[in-house]
Amino acid sequence: MEGEGISFNLASPVTGRPGSRDPDSGLGIAYMAIGMFMFAAVDAQAKLLTATLHPIQIVWFRQLGLLIGVIVLFAVRGAPILRTPSPVLQIVRGCLAAASAVLYVVAVSFVPLADAVAVAFVAPFIVTVLGAVILREPVGVRRWIAVIIGFAGAMIVIRPGLGVIHPALMLVLLAALFFALRQILSRVLSGSDRTVTTVAYTALVSSLLLTVPMLLVWQWPSTNIEIVLLASIAVLAAFAELLVIKSLEITQAVIVAPVQYSLLIWGTMYGYLIFGQLPDAWTLTGALIIVATGIYTFNRERIIMRDARRGFRQTTGKNSQEVAK
Repeated sequence: MEGEGISFNLASPVTGRPGSRDPDSGLGIAYMAIGMFMFAAVDAQAKLLTATLHPIQIVWFRQLGLLIGVIVLFAVRGAPILRTPSPVLQIVRGCLAAASAVLYVVAVSFVPLADAVAVAFVAPFIVTVLGAVILREPVGVRRWIAVIIGFAGAMIVIRPGLGVIHPALMLVLLAALFFALRQILSRVLSGSDRTVTTVAYTALVSSLLLTVPMLLVWQWPSTNIEIVLLASIAVLAAFAELLVIKSLEITQAVIVAPVQYSLLIWGTMYGYLIFGQLPDAWTLTGALIIVATGIYTFNRERIIMRDARRGFRQTTGKNSQEVAK
């Protein structure tokens, strides 16, 4: 759940092209899949580094790659990429990005990657709830049922009251809430701001916000391995971010969003190969419930969008016929 994408990275600014063509869908899915693989690698390296470095320092380096990319973009395109009618919302979104990333890295320092990723995927359900409450988006009975079942899946992973809950998983839930709020702001901003503007503000604000506390906890890397891992986090996170953004630009979000659940596979793989951790039966059961209800929710959104476009085309056709008459 870091930065723009979920490591948690249920990806960010967030709508995708409304008229994506079929040939673009395969490429968009490939971009998203590679991006998720990279984000899982970033999570695994962050978890390794938390043994010796502070999470804020790790997240600062994770944002550094994206910040450098934005600086280069600013040098090429100039000030227009920062023009926005909603600077306050952009700043708030950047603050939420920094907070969610720090909370997530703190959490994975205590719990297995697969557990953290599974709980983090409640974010889409929180987005649905917030979209209904804040943006007054219509949500049908079936989607509400999916949201309830998805939260139940998260409770199976966390298992409150059974004496096995780790407090760090509550940090993941809080990070998921912050991430969902970012997504809501992305929806609001998408009507007036370009994706590049939102990404630029997020990189700049989150990096500046993290710099002061980072200086207070700074510790020079003591081994070459730490240096390599920090550099790798910066580079991989930046490339993964760009792949996710590109995926959403060329393909509808409802098509590529389910690919984000591949994070569970990669998180489990890295958890086993690097840390010798495998999810237990409860975690697997809860994760499967979350994935199934999440994919159902995305599919319902796809159907709603399809029906809306079909109704719009029919209305447009009737109006054209009336004009012709």
